[in-house]
Amino acid sequence: MNTHIQHILDENRLRHQAMTTTYNPATGEGCYGVRTTVYLADAPIALQHIPQAMLDECHWTLLLAQDGSIDKFISSRLHKRPSQRLRSDIWALWIKERIRYDFEFWAAMFVKIKDKQGQDNIPFILNRPQRRYIAMLEAQRTSNKPIRLIMLKARQWGGSTITQVYMAWIQLVHCRNWNSIICAHLKDAAANIKGMYTKLLDNYPAWLLNSTEQPHFQPFERTSNTSYIAQRGCKITICSSESPEAVRGNDAAMAHLSEAAFWSDTPAHTPESLIRSIYGSIALLPNSMVVIESTANGTGGYFHREYTRACRGESDKECIFVPWYEIEMYAIPIDNPAEFASSLDRYEQWLWSKGATLEAIAWYRAKRREYSRHADMMAEYPSDENEAFAYSGERIFDPLAVQRLRKHCSQPIAVGDMVAKQLTGRDALSDIHFVEEQQGLLKIWHMPIIDKTIRNRYIVAVDVGGRSHKADYSVIAVFDRIGMLQGDTVELVAQWRGHIDHDLLAWKAAQIATFYNKALLVIESNTLETSCDDSRSNYILDTIASHYRNLYARQASGDEIYESAPSRWGFHMNRSTKSALVHTMINALRNDFYIEHDECACHEFDVFERKTNGSFGAQDGEHDDMLITRCMGFYIAHHEPFNIIKYNRHHLSTPINEASF
Repeated sequence: MNTHIQHILDENRLRHQAMTTTYNPATGEGCYGVRTTVYLADAPIALQHIPQAMLDECHWTLLLAQDGSIDKFISSRLHKRPSQRLRSDIWALWIKERIRYDFEFWAAMFVKIKDKQGQDNIPFILNRPQRRYIAMLEAQRTSNKPIRLIMLKARQWGGSTITQVYMAWIQLVHCRNWNSIICAHLKDAAANIKGMYTKLLDNYPAWLLNSTEQPHFQPFERTSNTSYIAQRGCKITICSSESPEAVRGNDAAMAHLSEAAFWSDTPAHTPESLIRSIYGSIALLPNSMVVIESTANGTGGYFHREYTRACRGESDKECIFVPWYEIEMYAIPIDNPAEFASSLDRYEQWLWSKGATLEAIAWYRAKRREYSRHADMMAEYPSDENEAFAYSGERIFDPLAVQRLRKHCSQPIAVGDMVAKQLTGRDALSDIHFVEEQQGLLKIWHMPIIDKTIRNRYIVAVDVGGRSHKADYSVIAVFDRIGMLQGDTVELVAQWRGHIDHDLLAWKAAQIATFYNKALLVIESNTLETSCDDSRSNYILDTIASHYRNLYARQASGDEIYESAPSRWGFHMNRSTKSALVHTMINALRNDFYIEHDECACHEFDVFERKTNGSFGAQDGEHDDMLITRCMGFYIAHHEPFNIIKYNRHHLSTPINEASF
């Protein structure tokens, strides 16, 4: 057996050990948070692993833990003779205190849910994905932050159930008069979620609420959509995206917004307007909570946009996705693990690199045979967010290669903008310097290195977008090809991304190119040629060329060739050139010839696809502007190796061209 296979087998054993660590929510072993071991010799649960915060914040529990016995506590602290009634009272107080700090204990001991394998009610003991989810919720709650989260649901792990049970914990244990909203795509779906809460109340001990009456929902002032729990003074309102009027003016502190990807999107009712109306009633307070959860429903809709925004760190919400291989039931035994490990295809190798066990991959391989297209399998059992949103085309870039690309991603060393004497004209290229601004659009990972022995060390590629904030972004990307002296490596070192008028974009690009040692400036010309009339697009680039002497030009064709006429400025993107760029980048990622630093660009590699008509582009609702600059910059870097354009403002003698196409 070779060392590589042995390493996989060893790692597989470690993954199984991590999955099978002891988890006992009754004692607290293996549960979330910092815990302290307490032994109460005469308690119903003698050995307990208690949240440290419980002992820190509740002095009498610390004294009981120090005594190590309920009887000793009664005698030495209360100065009373131990009795069964006193023991029961102290234990009940201990339980009431513990459930305030220990959700997992509360859920396992006092919450009943329906067994999916049968009709019986069973204790709610969290599975592995649910424990990861609770850790995110508790990290926000215990930091006294408003709880805000968006969940992309996979199937069969109980994401909706754990959300509703956690909200019930806040209402039943932590906060009185703490109203909530349950909103789903259909009213029946919202009612089903509320039904989980009903079952919880039917089996909930009344003594935990200091009551002799079993808690239950009762109508609130004869309304059909709102119920009331008298012992806690809290209201629970249900509604659907089809009839959102029920939440108008609601004074909720929590909202569970389910299957948001399927919410009605009509001129009268949009997901954005409904969620905005719900958000408006929820204050930014500790223990307030908003969870948006859904299975995926394609790309481009509100849920997809909001989830990807959260993943980029641009939202008030944290994001969570549970891949199929985290769910315990999706695994089968393997007769010969070494043989199986040596047979993994490229996709299965990617699953392994993501953290799947060999047994989980074996299940996936077997299940995959049920589907005629792998894309259908990926949609039903997604391995990452991109598969969950299920695009219709064919993924272009190898996920393993994109994962390797991410290893160099980091925060920029500087953020700001490039400024000069003027925005346009000759003085736009005078006194150029970088100014740091917290909200600047220019990110720099490496400052320029002055080396007069190398000409055109840097390439600046420009993808021209739209002017409005709803249009595509314009991107100016800077590449360093010093790595090509000893190999084929090209590295992104800076990027500007935003919305700007096209003429100002061209001058901004020239400023950045000047800053980077008068780099070769490559501007994609298609947008200029289609959004402007031909004379205006020529004017913008001709004006830049008259002041910036290292501008990329392509060879003219047909009747455009005439005496003393220069080649046309800019890089023209068509089906042929785009295909060449994309395939060159596929090879670059396969061989690790390209170094990326921006995580958002890696996301664009993930969602770039071949459409059903054979064209290339991003999934619906996604962008590819950063990716296009990468493809353009890498291609030019390898086809224009370290030579400098030579021309005067009236005559181009040595054009940099696209003869290689």
